[in-house]
Amino acid sequence: MTDTLLATLAIIDSYLWGPWTMAFLAGVAVFFTVTSGVFQLTGFRYILRSTVGCFAASADRSARQQLTPFQAAATSLAGTVGMGNMAGVATALSVGGAGAIFWMWVLAFFGMMSKTVEITLGVYYRERGADGEFRGGPQSTIHRGLGWTPLAVLFSAGMLINSVFAASMLQSHTVGRALLASYDINPYVVTGAMAVLTALVVLGVLRRIGRFSERLVPLMTVAYIIGALVVVIVNAGALPDVFGSIFSHAFSPVAGVGGVAGVAGSEAIKQGMARGMLSNEAGMGTAPMVHATADTEHPFQQGVWGAFEVFFDTIVICSITALAILSTGAMASGESGIELLLVAFSEVFSPSVAALIVSGAIATFCLSTQIGFYVYFETSFVSLVGEGPFRVLRWVYFLPGIAVAGVADVDRMWLVANIAVAVTAIPNLLAMLSLSGVFRTLMRDELSGERAYATAVMDRTGPMMRGYGATGG
Repeated sequence: MTDTLLATLAIIDSYLWGPWTMAFLAGVAVFFTVTSGVFQLTGFRYILRSTVGCFAASADRSARQQLTPFQAAATSLAGTVGMGNMAGVATALSVGGAGAIFWMWVLAFFGMMSKTVEITLGVYYRERGADGEFRGGPQSTIHRGLGWTPLAVLFSAGMLINSVFAASMLQSHTVGRALLASYDINPYVVTGAMAVLTALVVLGVLRRIGRFSERLVPLMTVAYIIGALVVVIVNAGALPDVFGSIFSHAFSPVAGVGGVAGVAGSEAIKQGMARGMLSNEAGMGTAPMVHATADTEHPFQQGVWGAFEVFFDTIVICSITALAILSTGAMASGESGIELLLVAFSEVFSPSVAALIVSGAIATFCLSTQIGFYVYFETSFVSLVGEGPFRVLRWVYFLPGIAVAGVADVDRMWLVANIAVAVTAIPNLLAMLSLSGVFRTLMRDELSGERAYATAVMDRTGPMMRGYGATGG
């Protein structure tokens, strides 16, 4: 029965992440890159000014009920900076080879515009709930911008599955494996503790999540980057060969090394794109749900946080993880997932120090992701059943991680996560394309200084633009 289910999931995964899906994903990202004039490069100064340069303005808004732009970005990063940056990269390397990193970089560059587009649209089409707080995301974008209610429902259902598997279960499972391998701690103790900690943070006002994220994300990221950079610097002599293998293996089959099976070039592309998207979530539809709650002046101004998030998540953190693994020769160990990263760190640090760095980083990364994904879980749940039932059933989010994540098979869990990513991404990407004209209007409106579609106007009057193929739903 289990083997049959696994085989069925593998078939579904092969269709959802087949050549056409990857071409569609890349095509949408390239389309917005070209039609925006390669804004991630030509508008780099604007991106910096609207992200890194907005901290002072964010501080002035901190007393309001909405999240500041930085808190929204930090919460979004808390949902993306997690096991995808560590265990996900390690899995991509063990399954797709070094060439997977090249395709992860390619998707990240073009994905900077995909995430900018989806966040911009999410803020523009957001709605004020009965509790007075703004909510939005692809559900609202699809429904209000296009009237395609069935597609909005499909996205919400897929996001519920994604939240449970990619956040509640996979995050808990990854921490459980890390602490079991390092300190022989019972995985159920770990998953139970994570559920309690997550509940303590999220079962409060939305701004509490924002305050937690804006403090934890920078601290945990700097600590991990320093540790990983030490590994890379110590093995700097191997970097020329590492980069050579990344580029050469991206386009050609690779023979097996150590305990790693041979890898086809197509598998490198698939793993790089799938793991890259699961890490930075560009086009997946998650980020708009938290950015839609931000107290921002214009949809496009908030949207460019997406470009910053993708760059930081993939080009910086995922790359450092990959270089640490490849430069130490850890691939020859035959390990995969978080154990592969432990092998790499143990080449430079003592086993106890390596365990402390990796386990500490993975615990904080995964906890922050689990907390960040609660926003997506709530938004999707409320859009399907309303706020009343959600207040009763919100505990569902915390239970799966305790029930099975401590002992479940990681490959099967990644399989379900991959499927969930595709189920949410495809409706979101279709909506983005159909609303591309709306995005270009919002982009021109902000960059020209006209601001006819500023949030102060839109939140009062409602969105005025509809997308191509919109219905009256």
